[in-house]
Amino acid sequence: MAELTLTTLLTLDGVMQAPGGSNEDMTGDFPYGGWVFLHWDEESRRTIDDIFSKAEAFLLGRTTYDIFAAYWSRNTDTYELVANQLNSLPKYVASRTQTTFDWHGSSLIRNVVGEVGELKQHYSGEIQVHGSCGLAQTLIQHDLIDEYRLLIFPVILGTGKRLFGSGTVPSSLRLVTSSSTSKGTIVSVYRPAGKLQTGSFALD
Repeated sequence: MAELTLTTLLTLDGVMQAPGGSNEDMTGDFPYGGWVFLHWDEESRRTIDDIFSKAEAFLLGRTTYDIFAAYWSRNTDTYELVANQLNSLPKYVASRTQTTFDWHGSSLIRNVVGEVGELKQHYSGEIQVHGSCGLAQTLIQHDLIDEYRLLIFPVILGTGKRLFGSGTVPSSLRLVTSSSTSKGTIVSVYRPAGKLQTGSFALD
């Protein structure tokens, strides 16, 4: 059975909106699109290549799907691992409004919570979620993510869509690996570790 993994680029204050460009996602008049650009380096690229090399299929939210389709479907460089994976592997799109998609290998998944378990039965490797803020929050809320891969960049924005929103269910995570790039990006991998447990430092 496949594992469902989530990879996302985050600011230090947890914002994941529009890392790649000014027009990527302007929801809420977001003014900081492209915040990742000056902090991207070869180490970051190698990390992303390694992650994409493990994919067997993709599960994407509609906004991220549209962004990826507009860029990667036109990138036919056979030496570009990310392009090859996205253009050749199955892509499942979580959407309430659109039922057909032009990008090769794309199909609709309407009831994410109800269908993810069945989808995982069809694969033995990884079904990868990239970005997809709304979808990610739904998956987090229902404890459907098997592994988190977070690239945290040394940027603070104070506004924008966050990975862990106000509806996030409190829980614990176990750190699997952590490293940093020369430009200060922290790459951390976490797996779920059950319900949140609390304690107290009070003397009595």
